[in-house]
Amino acid sequence: MASATGRQAGRPGPAAREAGARRTMPNPRLTGLGSGLFCAAVMVVLGWLDALLLGASLAVYGVLFVPVCLLTAVWVRRGDLLTAPVVVPIAFAVGLATVAESGDGGLGGRLMGIVTALATEAGWLYGGTLVAGSTVIVRRIRLMRRRRAAARNRPPG
Repeated sequence: MASATGRQAGRPGPAAREAGARRTMPNPRLTGLGSGLFCAAVMVVLGWLDALLLGASLAVYGVLFVPVCLLTAVWVRRGDLLTAPVVVPIAFAVGLATVAESGDGGLGGRLMGIVTALATEAGWLYGGTLVAGSTVIVRRIRLMRRRRAAARNRPPG
């Protein structure tokens, strides 16, 4: 059935199709606590999947940590920017519990495995923290420049 504009009913017009084509990636904004919970939860899930599928490869866990750091730094709110470089190392350690060796299976063996993994995988930990810190610094500089430009363009009064 054609409408007055010549389109068939149920089919979007050119403007609706164009608006649908312009959709972008989701842009969530996490609070400081939310970014910490997000990062820790993702690292636990990735560590669990790593242990399940790849036999707890610490190298794979480290490689997966870096993009999670980037996402955390990109998705944190402007007011909570400085929390991202703080929460990512904590999330690394939390998720490491899923892939670290457990020794004899007791608490002491598990803690020793986590400490050993932290020592041997420090490069990934530092790299991910550096990615988060650099991203936060770039975002902060851009924010300050926008504020200065807005202040300059504001009419005196």
